[in-house]
Amino acid sequence: QVQLVESGGGLVQAGGSLRLSCAASGRTFSDYTMGWFRQAPGKEREFVAVISRSVGSTYYADSVKGRFTISRDNAKNTVTLQMNSLKPEDTAVYVCGASSLVGRVDSTRLYTYWGQGTQVTVSS
Repeated sequence: QVQLVESGGGLVQAGGSLRLSCAASGRTFSDYTMGWFRQAPGKEREFVAVISRSVGSTYYADSVKGRFTISRDNAKNTVTLQMNSLKPEDTAVYVCGASSLVGRVDSTRLYTYWGQGTQVTVSS
């Protein structure tokens, strides 16, 4: 089992920044590809960013590329999502997930463990 707990969400004005963190416990953190997804009201959960287990390769959704940065610290068992130039359409519950697969793991069905999520609201 892997337990994931997100933090760092909140209310921010358009153009602002937020930094989300996901703390992991349980099994060996570096064994997992880590991803961030988001879900807006009435919409399906969508891929935001993913980072590989150890090399640190990253992939992003086109909608956040150039604005968001995913990183991880395997010594601290954390994955972080730095979000800059936020837009109202970024408003959603942001959730981190852990997958045992490698590569561009950008589908929710490929993730085994999920956190509870943290709310991000961007006002115009």
